Amino acid sequence: MVQLATYNMPKKRANKILKVLRKEFELPNWREKERDPFETLVVTVISQNTNDRNTARACENLSKKFELTPEALSKVDLAEIEEALKVAGLYRNKARVIKKISNIILEDFGGSLNFIFETPFEQAREKLLGLPGVGPKTADVVLLFAANKLTLPVDTHVNRVSKRLALVDSKAGYKDVRKRLQMLFDSRDYYAVHVFLILHGRKYCRAANPFCKQCPINYLCPSKLVED
Repeated sequence: MVQLATYNMPKKRANKILKVLRKEFELPNWREKERDPFETLVVTVISQNTNDRNTARACENLSKKFELTPEALSKVDLAEIEEALKVAGLYRNKARVIKKISNIILEDFGGSLNFIFETPFEQAREKLLGLPGVGPKTADVVLLFAANKLTLPVDTHVNRVSKRLALVDSKAGYKDVRKRLQMLFDSRDYYAVHVFLILHGRKYCRAANPFCKQCPINYLCPSKLVED
């Protein structure tokens, strides 16, 4: 059972959680150092409301048929992009978004998103958010994964798990969840926290019927559904 004092020291509890998750999961290499930010953006758009398996299949289909650059995709017929993305959910909308983004990047950013490497974080984030189909999570994923910017993306798993663990307020929106997690954890751990909370949410802290009894951090969780 967690002592009351532990709950009164949120940073200490947060780091205990991270320490346990480091032992439970191997940190995968989702952040490739040389990955082009446009490719990261395309993959993230495809992944929206789509499981990992279908995201990977759709990305493979697209990359086999076309070069993943704004110039190449801007010239591709929309129907061909749709065909490549059929395995992913909402593929028609995603195809339109990718096509529009490609055209805008060509016209407004010289054909690349390399500005994210040199532009200050908030400015780069605002530019990404100005692209169609790019919300806060997608922008933060691109900034963290492609440019190693200090941000902590909040997807559905990160949001659910952090609230069940009472790391953030249960009614907090995206911005407040992100800022609270960034306050609790060291900036060098943002990538690890993002990934580990996702892995934990998939394996144990599922949206429906979570495996609280088997959960390795249930003794640190006020929402657990098992007896002490």
